[in-house]
Amino acid sequence: MIERLLTFPLILILAGCAALMMLLPGFDALMRGETRVAGVFVSSGLLGLAAIVSIGLALSGRGSARRMSDTQNLAALLMAYILLPLYLALPFYEGVQTTTYLNAYVEMVSSFTTTGATFFGAPGRIGDSLHLWRALVGWSGGLLIWISASAVLAPMSLGGFEVTVRAEPGQDDARLGRFQRASPVRRVTQVTRTLVPVYAGLTLVLWILLMADGERALVAALHAMATLATSGISSIGGLHNGASGVAGEMVIFAFLIFALSRLTFSSDTVSTVPQGVWRDPEFRLGMTIVCGVPLVLFLRHWIGALEVSGPTDAAQALRAFWGAAFTVLSFLSTTGFESADWQAARDWSGLKTPGLILMGLAMVGGGVATTAGGVKLLRVYALYLHAQREVDRLIHPSSVGRASGPGRRIRRQGAYVAWIFFMLFALTLTALTAAFALSGQGFEAALILALSGLSTTGPLIHTASEEPIRLVQLATGAKLVYAAAMVLGRLETLALIALLNPSVWRD
Repeated sequence: MIERLLTFPLILILAGCAALMMLLPGFDALMRGETRVAGVFVSSGLLGLAAIVSIGLALSGRGSARRMSDTQNLAALLMAYILLPLYLALPFYEGVQTTTYLNAYVEMVSSFTTTGATFFGAPGRIGDSLHLWRALVGWSGGLLIWISASAVLAPMSLGGFEVTVRAEPGQDDARLGRFQRASPVRRVTQVTRTLVPVYAGLTLVLWILLMADGERALVAALHAMATLATSGISSIGGLHNGASGVAGEMVIFAFLIFALSRLTFSSDTVSTVPQGVWRDPEFRLGMTIVCGVPLVLFLRHWIGALEVSGPTDAAQALRAFWGAAFTVLSFLSTTGFESADWQAARDWSGLKTPGLILMGLAMVGGGVATTAGGVKLLRVYALYLHAQREVDRLIHPSSVGRASGPGRRIRRQGAYVAWIFFMLFALTLTALTAAFALSGQGFEAALILALSGLSTTGPLIHTASEEPIRLVQLATGAKLVYAAAMVLGRLETLALIALLNPSVWRD
């Protein structure tokens, strides 16, 4: 039956899942006595299901045997990120009642792309059931990109896979094995059956651990979903306002490591090494950044922060190091949670506004085929290998590279494609910054907004500058540009360019 359902357009399937999800915040609101909000979600879900079933029955009468290709699935994924939030915003708009539909739409785009930027960050601005809906949309968006990475992007050599495979971006690699050569419907079915239990199980385990650390059940559920989806969505303004304390941060820290490499929980991606996650270049590079950046901030207390003076103790030093380590991993994974000890880390290092560090971490991003955004660690690693080889050739022009097989592939063709993507990322960032500047934003605010959208790290707009950027104060054009930036950051510019290539549409 699942294979039969997957013959329908992807956006119709996603809309049906969204309609079913609307029943959860509806029941939650009903249990809280918020009958109006409950009625909005339940009626939107039931009416949506009725419309979707009607459309499905109409489509089943013709072309039922026709199956979607990988290119059509990629195009449907793009349309889903643009059009599906129109439906997701309906109950949210009716539930809030004090906002515009455009704000509700951009809010849903932010949640669905796991960006996490919000118009409603002030505690008490909206009810818990509406926060639950935001977290559910973000969680489902993370699951969608997990499934799409293996079922849609990997066979087309996109999403970071182009660094390791031999095919050109947007083209299939016949040497990837039977799994990639299987029909798109069968591939989506296999990936969904494999990853949904893993994704849901990890979320459930994290939820239980956060409640065991003293967090309220709803807040623990929202933070668990936000961690696995790397959306950074919270109903209380962040982890520093929670009741779980350092113990809760340690648990979330452990689960954020899953965003550094797909090999931490799955072996369905193209790996450059067969020895496991400890030899995975993405994981090793990510852990090097997570350990190295906090160490530099920690040592700056004695090296560069001459204005910081006064006696210090071991407890204060540990708090500063932990606050830096947690926040670095959080922004590297494009989640955007701040540690409660982040202020202590800033005071310790003497950095008043370390916005450039956080922006750089978000731009690097997490692992390929994870829910993290950014440039991706594998692309950065490919550029590093190429730079290392070029430096060796400057010293020894007649030397021969020692790497073989996959390592040589990453250092040559992989680095070439990674550099192309990085240039596309930089050009897109420049264009978006100019668009925000034309809408009335200053250079700093425009750059932060552009990078926040492209890296899908919404909390950057609050932490990367001295004065937090309020999305509600943006002009209408700026809000639409920000929504476009989030969609571009989620699907990546290289995938959109592949869609414009006529050769990928040939039968």
